[in-house]
Formats: sequence, structure tokens, C-alpha cells
Amino acid sequence: MKHAIDSETLALLPHLPGVYLMRGGAEEVLYVGKAKVLAHRVRSYFQAGARLSVKTSALLSRTTHIETMVTQSEMEALVLENNLIKKYRPKYNVVLRDDKNYPMLRLSTHEAYPRLSLVRRMENDGALYFGPYVPAGNLYELLHLLHRLFPVPNCSIVIDGTAPRPCVEFEIGRCLAPCTGYQSEASYRKMIQQVILFLRGQNKTLMVKLRKEMAAASLALRFEEAASLRDRIGRIEGALERQRVTSTRMKDQDVLGVVRAQKAMEEWATLQVLFVRGGRVTGQKAFHFTDIAGLSDNELCASFLQQFYEKNCIIPKEILLPAMPDEQAVLVNWLSRLAGTQVRLIVPARGENAALIQLACENAKMSLDTRLHQLKNDPDHRLSVLKQLQEMLQLATLPRFIEGYDISNIMGTNAVGSMVVFKDGLPNKTLYRRFRIKTVEGVNDFAMMGEVLGRRMTHRDELPLPNLMLIDGGPGQLQFAMDAVAPFCQPGTHQTIDIIGLAKAKGDEGERVYRSPSSEPIPLTRGHQTTYLLQNIRDEAHRFAVTYHRKRRDVNLYLSQLDQVKGIGKQRKVALLKHFGSLAKVRTATMEELEVAPLMNRKIAEACYQALHDGSLT
Repeated sequence: MKHAIDSETLALLPHLPGVYLMRGGAEEVLYVGKAKVLAHRVRSYFQAGARLSVKTSALLSRTTHIETMVTQSEMEALVLENNLIKKYRPKYNVVLRDDKNYPMLRLSTHEAYPRLSLVRRMENDGALYFGPYVPAGNLYELLHLLHRLFPVPNCSIVIDGTAPRPCVEFEIGRCLAPCTGYQSEASYRKMIQQVILFLRGQNKTLMVKLRKEMAAASLALRFEEAASLRDRIGRIEGALERQRVTSTRMKDQDVLGVVRAQKAMEEWATLQVLFVRGGRVTGQKAFHFTDIAGLSDNELCASFLQQFYEKNCIIPKEILLPAMPDEQAVLVNWLSRLAGTQVRLIVPARGENAALIQLACENAKMSLDTRLHQLKNDPDHRLSVLKQLQEMLQLATLPRFIEGYDISNIMGTNAVGSMVVFKDGLPNKTLYRRFRIKTVEGVNDFAMMGEVLGRRMTHRDELPLPNLMLIDGGPGQLQFAMDAVAPFCQPGTHQTIDIIGLAKAKGDEGERVYRSPSSEPIPLTRGHQTTYLLQNIRDEAHRFAVTYHRKRRDVNLYLSQLDQVKGIGKQRKVALLKHFGSLAKVRTATMEELEVAPLMNRKIAEACYQALHDGSLT
């Protein structure tokens, strides 16, 4: 593959950690990457015999020069890469298209009377933060529950015990009115400690403390206080029963699950995050990615970790993954620095953690199915696939109309050709056509393809001409196809039509596209959405051709069998077909039905029935 990067440029690359930017002709940033050794990483793209995906090949074909930035360490390279991806949002990077800050609970511990508030950013202010809670509705439900379980004030007034009278929240039991001095600071602090235990999932400790307090109040004859604690214990137990417990170890974890789907024209992936706090799921979020063919789960998880946790959010001590990123050590160090404590990346093989990964994958599958259903009839999405195809194959026009062709025969007999039409990425069956091969004798698929295309072009005024023709075959078939179409596409007569051949490579090297009989083929990446589009058209053309071939073969077989029955000539064959409607119905008719058919009698009906059912005729 030709590219604009010369050997001198590659020789001058630094042997240091850093970031590289691949830029196009208009100076746009196409891709941002990091490397432990820049020279080694960048040169790997241009090594002879390197097996590159379609996406990488397209990237290199558009890259005019490479810019490098040296850093002191891999950690600095990772941070710089994140910042540059956020700044440029390069086309060929996996970009997390989600700039939201997720809702959290903040507990202002530095105040005499700490209160809960909903925030979307963490600050280095000494407060306690809990969450995230996704979707935001989960957090509002939690706040409502907390105010029922623990009468913490939800107002913003200054609490100093000097207010003249309590508000309505006190009257309905949602606040103990510390603003008026009805609740002491010590009692308030004790209640806040209970809130912290509940939010951290330390519910056994919380229940033990509450029961001890209830017993002490009862022994001290503070029966009203004991009754209040008894009611709170009951409400908390009821709330805990409704919460889904995912781990008996009551840990804080983020759990990642990845699923992929191959749908007609594309490969999608959904990465689902479960936020587990205190052993309970507090929220979940799905992230959808497309155009990820050739990208492993390891690489997808690495890109996600870098971009998701770079935002100002809570990082748990454990992150469970379905696949470990290659740069595990640098990611762990970076995450631990952000979190202010040691963070572990774990790929579990069994036990509760493996079950959590499975749960995340199940949720990811549901999210992906929903997303694909929404996109099924999205014309903008299909148009983007066609634009990618045009760019990959360097087509003259956007291939909104694509025709696919195939030939079907057995040793040259009953030879037929098929033409299928895809408009804006979807089949248009009203424009399908089929052809009986008329001018070619024997086994010659190349010439048959030439005949089919020549006949199709004679009808160019009746059928709209396509932007692209797809031939099932390699250089030989493609040459005959181009020769057949060329006389009809001279300058000044009709539009230019791109013609390509789709053929399987030897061994297990996948499939490739031929743009001309003499040029090097373009390898297709398994799972790429443009690959699925081309395969779908080719397979549909093959299905249509085979169906027509079988129908002709069966017709000829039945007709030849009827010709061998004594007493059935041309007139009786026509009468039988007209009476029963098809050869298949003639074959399945009973002897009595044959006897009463026009121009038939019992003797000929018996001979016909026996011939069609005893296998003696060929």
C-alpha cells in the first residue's frame, strides 16, 4: 500500500514515550495514539507485510504527516492522549461520546449539621461523596427513601438552634427541627453516622447500632424514642429487602460487560457499566460503539477506562473487566492516582465477580438489542455506511444504487443469471431481474456474466443505472463484466458506473475486493459494517440466482418426464399445465384427478401417475 510517510520521517522518530498524531491533507487530526517507544509503535504501521484492518488501511491512505509529542513517562502520555482525544475527537479513535457528569450524593461533613445534596462534580472539599446513581431517577428515589428512613433536613437555611418555630417537615415527621434546638447536635451527628453506614452498604453494623440504641432508650424509660427507633428499624429492613444484593462482600465496584452484534451491514458493541456500591447495584449506563471491526475487547476496555474515569467522578477500589487491557500497569497507576487510593483491575474467572460480569453482559445485550431496533430503519445511519464504502473503495459517486450479479448452473446446464438491487443500503425487490443464458454453451461463467451485463445495459433506459455493480468473482469475471458495460458508458452517453469483484482469498484470509483486474485487491475486515453490506448484496444475488436455477431445472425435469409418457404430447402437456396451474401440482395430483383432467383418459392417467411416482423416469 502506498502512503505519504517516507523512510526518512520514520528514521527520525524518537525512542521515547509520548503521543503521536496522524494528520490529513487539511491538517485535520485523524488519529491520536500513545506509545512507550514512539519509534517502535509508529514504524509498526509501515512494516512490509503488516496485516492491517480496512479501517487502519484507510487511515494510513489519508495520513499525510505524523506529529509526535515526547513525554516523561507512559503515565504522562496517557493523560496527554486523553486530552488530545477530547480536544480533537479524531475520526479513527474510539471516542466516548458522552460528556455528562453523573449525579452523586454529597454529605457536607465540615458543617455542624451536615446535610445531603445532589451534585454532578466532585470537589476536594473534605465532603463525602456517594454514587454515581444512573439514571438520575435512581438518585431521587434514594433521596426520598433517605428522608423517610432518617429525618435529615432538606432545606438550605442556617441551622443554629435559634429558629422561632419548626416547619411543616417537622409536623409530618421528616425532620427533627435542629434549627429550633429540638434536636441536639450530638443526636444529629449520631443520625448522620447512621446515614453514612446505610449509604456505604454497612447495613449489619447499622442494624446492630440501632437495636442497641432502642434497647438503651427502653431501659431508660424513653419509650417515645425507643418506638421511633423501632419504626426506623422496620422501615430500613423493608427497604433492604427491596434492594438487589449482588455481592455478600459489600464492596464498591464498577463492573464492565461487553457484547457485540453483527447485523446485516455492521458490527456493533455495547459496553455496560454496573455501579455496585456496598454490594448493591446503584445504577448502570450503556455505551454504544459502531465501526469497531478489528478492535478487541482489550482495546475497547482500555479506551473506555481512559476516557470515562478521566472525568471528575468516583472511582471504586475494584473495577471488574471482561478482558484485561495490554497497558494494565500504567492504567492501574493512573486510576490509583486519580482515586487517591489503590485501585485494582480484575478479570474474574469464577465466583461472585464472574457472575457480576455475566450480569453486566446480559444488561449490555438488552441495551444493544434496543439500540439496534431503533436504528433498523434510520436512513442517516445507512447513509453513513455508504459514505464509508465510497471512501474505502474510492468510488466516483456515493453508491446509493448498488446492483449485485451472480451466475448459477450445473455443468453449463439450465444456466441463469441474477440481478439484485439495493437502494440506500436496503434491498429493492421490485427492481430485481433474472436472465436465462442464451448465447453461451458449456461451462463458461465468465462469458455468462458478460452476457447478463450486456443484456442489462440494453435496458438502461427502462431501469435506472446503478452507481456500483458488484460481481461475485475475481479478476476474470470482473474483466468480462467491464468489457460488457464499457460500450454503454462512453463519455457523453451515460454516467460512470463503478464495477467491483468480491472474491474469497485462499486459506483463511477472508474476502477481498477487486477494483480492476490488474490492481491489488483490497482486503475486507471481518465484522466491518461495509463488509457486511457487500456480503449481504453478494449473498442475495446468489440466493436469487440459485432459486431461479432450481426452478428451471425442476421444470425441465418434469417436462422431460412427461415427454417419456406414451400418449402425452404437446397438446396434453399444455392442457395439464393449464388445468393444474403448475408442474408441481401435476406431480402431486392423484390418479383420479389426472383422469378427469382435459384431454386425459384412465389409461393415460395411470401411465402418467406411475411414471411420476415410481422413479422409473429420469
